[in-house]
Amino acid sequence: MGGDAVAIGYNADGVWTSVTYFSSGAAKGSSNYKTEAEAREEALRDLKKRGGEGLARSEILSSSDATGFVAVGRGADKSRKDQNVVGRGKSQKEADENAMAELKKRGAIKSQKIVYRYFSHGSDGR
Repeated sequence: MGGDAVAIGYNADGVWTSVTYFSSGAAKGSSNYKTEAEAREEALRDLKKRGGEGLARSEILSSSDATGFVAVGRGADKSRKDQNVVGRGKSQKEADENAMAELKKRGAIKSQKIVYRYFSHGSDGR
């Protein structure tokens, strides 16, 4: 398995404070390739560096072992609560559209934006 992971961190009040990701930078067999489990560890490690003392809880928002495009989106619902989502696709446009559709599905239709876009090499080697 190989690929990427998106991690999110929360403060003691349960409010998200940071979102980060790690993705395999090269195809399987190269020195920059990470398994899905390693990508999860790297994303959490980066999150802890960013969150510092204020990080009370962290979790993986999404991870995959597939090759493809990823979009991390954010929007706010009617109560102004932020939602962070991940969209995946065979093109960046498809990943963006899937992230926006997930925000809409969650009712986070205010201040929608894509905060990260990336390509990840998965175990399928494409």
